[in-house]
Amino acid sequence: MSEACEPENWIAFEWATVRIVPSVHREEFLNAGVILHARREEFLEARIEVAWDRLAGLDPEIDRPAVERHLEAFMRVTRGDGDAGEIALLPPSERFHWLTAPRSAVIQTSERRPGRAHDLDDAIDRLFREQCG
Repeated sequence: MSEACEPENWIAFEWATVRIVPSVHREEFLNAGVILHARREEFLEARIEVAWDRLAGLDPEIDRPAVERHLEAFMRVTRGDGDAGEIALLPPSERFHWLTAPRSAVIQTSERRPGRAHDLDDAIDRLFREQCG
């Protein structure tokens, strides 16, 4: 067995899909990104890119500036930006669980899922392509 396949070379992580839900009561959503957390590596990162034309197909009157503000707040907490409030000052694991907690809002996440990878940057790229491509 190659050294890369040894269990100690895998990095365990959790991840979730980031969704935009323009009308919560209609339960329609657009996958806009992913968030990935690896506790052992103290890694927390999100990748978000909105397909605004597809989102307009769900809700032509969506308030784009408001959605952009919500997504920016999500990213600031993910990055641990001290100006984003007390939640952003928590350790990465706690921020991840707060960001992925169930909520009824325009920005939601899927359930958390487990994964493992050798390279977390590659993992988030792959997950983003799979979920949002």
